[in-house]
Amino acid sequence: MSTSQIASSVFAVGTTAVLPFYTLMVVAPKAEITKKCMESSIPYVVLGVLYAYLLYLSWTPETLKYMFSSKYLLPELSGIAKMFSSEMTLASAWIHLLVIDLFAARQVFNDGLENKIETRHSVSLCLLFCPVGIVSHVVTKALTNSSTSSTNNQCK
Repeated sequence: MSTSQIASSVFAVGTTAVLPFYTLMVVAPKAEITKKCMESSIPYVVLGVLYAYLLYLSWTPETLKYMFSSKYLLPELSGIAKMFSSEMTLASAWIHLLVIDLFAARQVFNDGLENKIETRHSVSLCLLFCPVGIVSHVVTKALTNSSTSSTNNQCK
């Protein structure tokens, strides 16, 4: 199998692997199976192994040079762009994003369950726009808490 085929296959497997978890959080957030699946570390371990494998395959002697190309040993955009010109590196970055996005979506989901806040929209946004999903949850939580406080004050 060529490196391009490996990168493409792992990209597809990783992308497909997270979809059931997002589906459960959005379609059946209060179901017992969803709670059990979201407590599991298995998706993070599987994706972590895929990531490590791609990282290993994509590593070259130039990788560190690209990552820390400035005289201050800080990343520079041009070096990162060169590094991500490889399909293997790009696929490993995608898996990295999938793991982080799923982890953040799980945090949003669990916080929503704990505080009785709707999270479907925020979890959905976490799939591809994770920072926006987190902001969405923070705003939803603030509005929900504000609404709850206002309702409680009116009932007194």
